[in-house]
Amino acid sequence: MKTLIRISKVIVVVTVVLLVLPWLFLSKVPPGAIGVRQSAASGVFKDDLGAGFHWRIPGVHKMILLPSGYFFLDYTAEAGEALQIRTKDNNNVVLDVTVPVRIKRGEAHAIVQAGNHAKDGARMRYQRLAHATTVSVLREELANLDSVGFYSSDRRLAATEASLVKLNEALADLHLEAQSVLIRAISFRPDYEKQLTQIQLNEQNKLLDQARQKVAAQQQILDNYTQGTMALSSAREQDWIKKQAELERAYQVGLMPVSDGTVGAARKALLATPPEQLAQIRAEAAKVFGLDSPDSVTDAYLLGIKNIQAETLEYKNRVTAEADGIEGRLEAEGEALIAKVQGEYETKLNALLGTPAGRAYVAYNAAANVTFASKLVFSSQEGIPSVLRLRRFAEQFMGGQ
Repeated sequence: MKTLIRISKVIVVVTVVLLVLPWLFLSKVPPGAIGVRQSAASGVFKDDLGAGFHWRIPGVHKMILLPSGYFFLDYTAEAGEALQIRTKDNNNVVLDVTVPVRIKRGEAHAIVQAGNHAKDGARMRYQRLAHATTVSVLREELANLDSVGFYSSDRRLAATEASLVKLNEALADLHLEAQSVLIRAISFRPDYEKQLTQIQLNEQNKLLDQARQKVAAQQQILDNYTQGTMALSSAREQDWIKKQAELERAYQVGLMPVSDGTVGAARKALLATPPEQLAQIRAEAAKVFGLDSPDSVTDAYLLGIKNIQAETLEYKNRVTAEADGIEGRLEAEGEALIAKVQGEYETKLNALLGTPAGRAYVAYNAAANVTFASKLVFSSQEGIPSVLRLRRFAEQFMGGQ
């Protein structure tokens, strides 16, 4: 039991120590702040402290916190602090300006050492000094612009860049730096505003006229290019039509110079052409037909489709006529031979049928077609039915009396 009590006391003591010691010997710098340690013995330390916990001795060290972010110096008409500047051409202009300023990195301790971290009304002293310095520098630098320069974006931006450089040079002694000089609004006297509006309108009209001139020049270039393209296209189209006509003529009629229109005249001219002239014609044909070499040009290219078709038709008609003649002659000869054979057959048949055997054969076939009555009557004069007189009946069938 005593051991448990002793352990509980140790836990309580350790807990108290862990809670009290950080509060006594550690100082916290929150995010967004810069810590500067000041010693009662040695003064301000020359190192800025970042966010986190930092060691200190109670009663000896003091932690001073300064903001690490930007604070904004606003000179606006809404707050009654607009920046009024007399221009180079002796005109008054009212500006709404915003300048973001912050403490330079690693120099917060210098502000504390100079005592500019103290509160001076609603602001710290270094912020008030930055305000005064900024107003002085901007009035001095922006006064170099004339009235036209304030509404000319390029000149105005160049002046603000120069002002920013001069301002940072002036703020360096205060251990501050400005990020930019932002001119948000520009206003002149009402009567000059009207003049300025007209001047700006004239400037815009001048720019518009220049743009129109550029558009007109580009349009003229485009029109010339379009017309040139159309002319070139028309010329190319005519060339292609000509080439197509030449190629069509070459395919249909051939390349042989023939004035005779009869069938086979082109082939006769081809066979009668000298080798040197024929070689020239083949070279021309290879160029017209787009072949690799004159050796690829056959007689069919030189004669043309129409001539070959005419020769084919003529050959077909001639061969067909010859075949029809041979067919008629052979058909007539066949019919004559058949008639001759038929006549000889009938002659020999008639001769055979004229013999006794032939007559008997005829009588036999005739008797096969004779039909007698189913009932015999004896009505003849002789008293005997003629069907019973077979010998006489047979002789009658064979041509006897």
